[in-house]
Amino acid sequence: MDLLNNIIAGFDTAISPHNILFCFVGVTIGTFVGVLPGLGPLAAIALCLPITFYLEPTTAMIMLAGIFYGAQYGSSTASILLNIPGTATAAVTCLDGYPMTQKGQAGVALMITTLSSFAGGTMAIVLVMGLAPVISAFAMNFSSADYFSVMLLGLVAASTLSIGSPVKGMTMVVAGLGLSMIGTDKYTGEFRFTGGVLDLAEGVSLVALSIGLFGVAEILSSFSGKGPVLLKASSVRLRDMLPTRAQLREAVMPTFRGMGIGSMVGAMPGAGPALAAYLAYVAETQISKDPKKFGKGAIEGIAAPEAANNASVQTAFIPTLTLGVPGDVVVAVLIGALMIHGITPGPDFIANHADIFWGLAASFWIGNILLLVLNIPLIGIWVRMLAIPPRILYPIMLVFVCIGVYSIRNSIFDVYMMLIFGVVGYVLSLFRYPAPPLLLGFVLGPLMEQHLRRALLLGRGDPMTFIDHPISAVFIALSAVLVLRSLPVGAVLQKLRAMQARRVDIE
Repeated sequence: MDLLNNIIAGFDTAISPHNILFCFVGVTIGTFVGVLPGLGPLAAIALCLPITFYLEPTTAMIMLAGIFYGAQYGSSTASILLNIPGTATAAVTCLDGYPMTQKGQAGVALMITTLSSFAGGTMAIVLVMGLAPVISAFAMNFSSADYFSVMLLGLVAASTLSIGSPVKGMTMVVAGLGLSMIGTDKYTGEFRFTGGVLDLAEGVSLVALSIGLFGVAEILSSFSGKGPVLLKASSVRLRDMLPTRAQLREAVMPTFRGMGIGSMVGAMPGAGPALAAYLAYVAETQISKDPKKFGKGAIEGIAAPEAANNASVQTAFIPTLTLGVPGDVVVAVLIGALMIHGITPGPDFIANHADIFWGLAASFWIGNILLLVLNIPLIGIWVRMLAIPPRILYPIMLVFVCIGVYSIRNSIFDVYMMLIFGVVGYVLSLFRYPAPPLLLGFVLGPLMEQHLRRALLLGRGDPMTFIDHPISAVFIALSAVLVLRSLPVGAVLQKLRAMQARRVDIE
């Protein structure tokens, strides 16, 4: 009964005209920031942070949270239409979203994305409202060894299940891990692999890397005659955007699985939506009866990761508000916004600031409905972007990404790095080396190193500590199974039989 009363009180707070207005402002800013490559929710929230000084804490959090999950909706748009991820979390959407655009199904892809994102966010809201203490307790049972093992599973899955050769996939993962080690060692404070370049002291920019590998590489591909097929603006009709019944059926179960994966990953401190999206995508390739269709415009490859990243964004507030542990770097900024108002998240946050918690949770429902209403009419506008000739569109997009990358750290060096990674991404595509495993290795590298060193420290240097923890042992076993499945056992056995047959013939 107390839960129901709290939910009613939360909606009473959220539906006030003042809070609805700022919720709408937040999700609108988030959507457009997500569409513009390179900016991302972090930059938008940082720019809007001074505005919140003059707002009530609940209203401030509602607006900033709206920017956060609104950006997840918008970030898939550039990924699907131009193969340019608006945020790092949308990079996996490029894999099947952009091929659908090339098939003339951009409107369908965007509609599936919107519906899956809404479903993922809706499930996450239920968990935030009803199961926050339970999920927080479960997530806190994860030790450093468990975190390392689940990330190892993600990397192994990304490499062995990627399109093309597993060896190439593993090579790209290792390259990503290597890039993640560039910068300052968090434990010793020493520079690593910087080559004496001070601009690399903070490491390689994730935004520069992701936009370079996907966006700039795609622009270079377009100049070589591999750009997207242009659509006629007159061909963009409502019935062209609506998925068929078969496509909806294909999207239903992946959406539910993505919701579950995203909700659990989001509740783990430090995991973030990027991991949720990749794990959901990998899970679909594992479950599918036809894994070869992924990367060629599979509906499942859009629905699952979009549901996962939106669910993880909202469940990331669980460890943030109940434990004071940010589930994502963007949420860490939100903690700062609360602390500016003299409020410190922690175990007693819900008890002491019930109005903020339940008002914020209820605003998620309103925000997701606003996003659904806002995004569906805009699908036609986004698709019409493809009617713009590449010679006009791509220079404009290149200007936007340069401004976006520069604005993150006010560094022209990052812009140069983005262009370099763009060339690298283009060359990799020519030799059919998959870029997503590299990006995943780069994202998870720092977290894996942190938990690896911490686990070994707690285990007194004994590597068996990863087997002693049951959860960790399960993830390591799953990783081993994936590696064994990727080995060409059948081809090796066939060659051995052929060699044996030759010996018999010779004798």
